[in-house]
Amino acid sequence: MKKILHISKFYHPYFGGIEDVAYNIVTEMSSGYDQRVICFNHEKGTVRTRENGIEVIRINAPITISSQPLSFSYFWYLRSEIMAFQPDIIHVHLPNPLVATYLMRIPTGKAKIVLHWHSDIIGKSLLYNLYRSQERKLLERADTIIATSLQYVELSEPLQDFKQKIAILPNIVNEEKLQPMPGDEQEIAEMKKLYQGKRIVFSVGRHVAYKGLNMLIEAARYLPDNCVVLIGGTGELTEQLQHLAQPQGNKIQFIGRLSEKQMRCYLSIADVYAFPSIDRREAFGVALAEALYCGVPAVSFQINGSGSTWVNQDGQTGIVVSTFDVQKYAEAIRTLLDDEALRTQYAEGARKWVSAHFLKEQIQMLTTIYG
Repeated sequence: MKKILHISKFYHPYFGGIEDVAYNIVTEMSSGYDQRVICFNHEKGTVRTRENGIEVIRINAPITISSQPLSFSYFWYLRSEIMAFQPDIIHVHLPNPLVATYLMRIPTGKAKIVLHWHSDIIGKSLLYNLYRSQERKLLERADTIIATSLQYVELSEPLQDFKQKIAILPNIVNEEKLQPMPGDEQEIAEMKKLYQGKRIVFSVGRHVAYKGLNMLIEAARYLPDNCVVLIGGTGELTEQLQHLAQPQGNKIQFIGRLSEKQMRCYLSIADVYAFPSIDRREAFGVALAEALYCGVPAVSFQINGSGSTWVNQDGQTGIVVSTFDVQKYAEAIRTLLDDEALRTQYAEGARKWVSAHFLKEQIQMLTTIYG
């Protein structure tokens, strides 16, 4: 049985797009491989646990700078794990510059190096310039590079010289966590009562600049009073976004971090899913795919070089408008709120599209990549 060492920045139960992908891969490949995971600990301390039968090593990272956890001890843990486990495959989720740099300095024997390229490093030019040469050496060393969409590859500068190594593996939707569970009906009924029959525009994501939530808040000014915009998640811009939304009163409500149950329930009552990300740091959009799978038509911005425009098919699963055009964005949301037949058409198209392209069966192509 082949051994795989998965390297992710964090890991389940930490909630994040990359972490979701890593967890789904480990879970789906569990029957055919001996697997381990090494990552930073999203809590304090260094711990070794078992998650669903998989050994997970979480390394303490006392400092985070520019989204990168820092830990000098990680190098020694990673080196020790590679020497002891002797993996046949090392599957690395990127970006993770510090760990990528460490990996370049550790003997990996005959292990096949698979790089999972979730996103370029964007908007951090000074730090990226320090890392760029290491990134290229790692790309040269890799046996296979996994990208999440062809659209992203085409405009990714670091990947241009390595297209012969690239395999496309879309991110997937975890169907199980979106299936109705006991207790959901009561929570859904309470939610509907709380929002008093208003049409619901739902959005969830980290409160950071590229998620474009300020665009959604501006667009809400052009939406009718019989709707409410619900924004889930938290982040460094939460207070700033709340201040921006304040003049609109209860029309915009921040509902904080959501459990899997809450996410299911909000998607079940939503009329429109708002996905206002504005640049290529949004490489794919797992939350977008989840909303479409649940039959919630989406409104998103056109982002050249991002897989999100592939995920939300304009005129089939929702509406895509020009980036930064707030009034067009609001108009698209109004169109879906006002036209029940169109909303139903897109909902059916969304479910079919996601079921055909973004479910767990796609992960099985890794058996070919792993060899």
